[in-house]
Amino acid sequence: MSSAAEQETVDEGVRLGAPAALAGAAGPQGHPAGAPARPVWPGAPTPLGARCRVGPDGVAGTNFALWAGGAEGVELCLFDGPGPSAAESRLPLTELTHGIWHGFVPGVGPGQRYGFRVRGRWDPWTGARWNPAKLLLDPYARAVDGDFTLPPQVYGHVRDWPEQHVADTVRDDRDSAPYVPKAVVVHDETGGPDEWMDDRRPKTPWADSVIYEVHVRGFTRLHPGIPEELRGTYAGLAHPAAIEHLTRLGVTAVELLPVHQFAHEDHLLRRGLVNYWGYNSIGYFAPHAGYAASGTAGSQVGEFKRMVRALHDAGIEVILDVVYNHTAEAGELGPTLSLKGVDNRGYYRLQQDARRYADYTGCGNTLHVVQPHVLRLITDSLRYWVTEMGVDGFRFDLAAALARSMHDVDMLSPFLAVIAQDPVLRRVKLIAEPWDVGSGGYQVGAFPPLWTEWNDRYRDAVRDFWRGALPDVRDLGYRLSGSSDLYAWGGRRPHASINFVTAHDGFTLRDLVSYDHKHNEANGEGNRDGTDDNRSWNCGAEGETDDPEVNALRRRQMRNLLTTLLLSTGVPMLVAGDEMGRTQGGSNNAYCQDNETSWLDWSLPDGEPGGGLLALTRRLLALRHAHPVLRRRAFFAGRPQAPDGLRDLAWFTPQGAEMTEADWYARSATLALFLSGRDIPGRDARGEQVTDDSFLTVLHAGHEPVDFRLPGPPWAGSYELVVDTAREEQEEAPGTVHEGGAVVAVPARSVLLLRVRA
Repeated sequence: MSSAAEQETVDEGVRLGAPAALAGAAGPQGHPAGAPARPVWPGAPTPLGARCRVGPDGVAGTNFALWAGGAEGVELCLFDGPGPSAAESRLPLTELTHGIWHGFVPGVGPGQRYGFRVRGRWDPWTGARWNPAKLLLDPYARAVDGDFTLPPQVYGHVRDWPEQHVADTVRDDRDSAPYVPKAVVVHDETGGPDEWMDDRRPKTPWADSVIYEVHVRGFTRLHPGIPEELRGTYAGLAHPAAIEHLTRLGVTAVELLPVHQFAHEDHLLRRGLVNYWGYNSIGYFAPHAGYAASGTAGSQVGEFKRMVRALHDAGIEVILDVVYNHTAEAGELGPTLSLKGVDNRGYYRLQQDARRYADYTGCGNTLHVVQPHVLRLITDSLRYWVTEMGVDGFRFDLAAALARSMHDVDMLSPFLAVIAQDPVLRRVKLIAEPWDVGSGGYQVGAFPPLWTEWNDRYRDAVRDFWRGALPDVRDLGYRLSGSSDLYAWGGRRPHASINFVTAHDGFTLRDLVSYDHKHNEANGEGNRDGTDDNRSWNCGAEGETDDPEVNALRRRQMRNLLTTLLLSTGVPMLVAGDEMGRTQGGSNNAYCQDNETSWLDWSLPDGEPGGGLLALTRRLLALRHAHPVLRRRAFFAGRPQAPDGLRDLAWFTPQGAEMTEADWYARSATLALFLSGRDIPGRDARGEQVTDDSFLTVLHAGHEPVDFRLPGPPWAGSYELVVDTAREEQEEAPGTVHEGGAVVAVPARSVLLLRVRA
């Protein structure tokens, strides 16, 4: 239907007797909830948000500043307490500087709850969706009090309008204030950024990093060593029992699933579910209040900082999974919570038909990062989390959407350019999820130096090898050795590849070897959600089984996948619970399962499902930390570093011969690589040549054992067996010695790691 015809339909609806409150009658802007109780002084346009400060004549108060470039007026709304019955006072902000409405309110301090109402045109056909009946969350709010429950009143349009195809054009003038969370003024701690000076951070080099992807709530919710009142919270993750697991495991960084304040989608709330993962942000400066044990009146900020400090004290960095590509306001039929009501056209990418949103994310909207004020919002948020909250890096969800200029992904885009020159952000860890759902959005290997990337080509190649689906071993060779075909350009190093076999999105490690098909029925979407491209193998039975042979094979396959990951060149990423054989019952999209499906089961280390997995993980990470040859800082050259040396990397067939070009193209279930510890490029901090032991890794995915001839001199005179994934128990190294040139039987579906004896 054309815009004119749709407008006529809406007008007809009003004439036919639509309630005045729903049809655009005079809204609350004409009837303030209360006369201004405080004076509003001019204040300053910076910094944005609410900041406690000392005003003229030494008067303490709070400065409020909101960018709303196209608005006709802004009211600051102060609430005298928590809950829907709190009295509201509306204070007009009359000062306007470069699109920023601002004012200083004497006497307002930490703990004050507030929001904004923004006046302007209601003209969805041109993208204008101002509606002063809707209380808006400050985009710069540093703490949020309350939950987003999404009743009809929080929608800028009439959500239940009979003609849904035009519902977004009918303004809803019901007051949303009783139904939405409020921003909270937060105390500015003394000391500021000095608290997070570089010498207080772990600063783990990329090449030495091991990332552990973890959900704050799910990791701690069932932990028996954490007090009940702290489980599921930032304080729980900071508890010594939680940190002990991380340090004993050997990881160097936790990558937290989203902790920005987020909202639950309406379709989930209607089904009695919630957004558990949190990829639905609405407050880019506020720690999600639902993870705070200390309350939601601003104390969540201090609790988050204490968590970061505790992790830093244990030598563990904190990386945040951040969602700047879209917000919880969805598309034209979504709620009006913040940016949509502040300046819809200024914050979101719109289609040529400005009623509709450009959606490169699959979530209904896309932030318009090319706009300077949107870019400022994102970079201000990033700097805030580094300088004031202490975090060490970020993983950017659907980063390709942020790298789009007007339409296409552009590696010279404003977002990437700003990050590259920012003196704070260019020094922290930056991880791209290098794709989005739009045209041309798949950009693995394309991000510029300074960035690392989730390498899904590593994931797919390793999964396919161990399930016997690779046509040859060419791709696997690249993935095991750092993916130089993707990253050896522009000064990039092997650490540009974040290697992973599993992630939050998809099967767990145990489910990867237990299910051929996804089982997402509990999500209530008819099992249509989640990918069908799992590259999994159930080892002979779908789901849980009592068959001892199937279970033994599954345990071995988990050990194979894990060992491959932790011995590969690049930065490994583990998913919390995989080291203990955690299952989600075959769900590969547990984004809405805030229950035992997603929470870590801490009884697993003592049970059968892991099959020695936890001990093996600890041993492999200890080996990785001890041996620089397993965490190289430069790509392999395929040649010796010294005249009497060996090639730094060599590949062998089961016959003990170096692989030829033809071998790479032949179908094979066996691949072996030799890493020379005498031929590591680079020097240590004192300028000395780095040397290490040499290792031979044999990966065999065949269903029958294979005889493998170990390379003899000059590669090695003898070898000591260090890891054998065919063994159930991995507490101690096997220790068996084999002479170079000897033939060893490699068990079916197993990995052997052998160290060259001096």
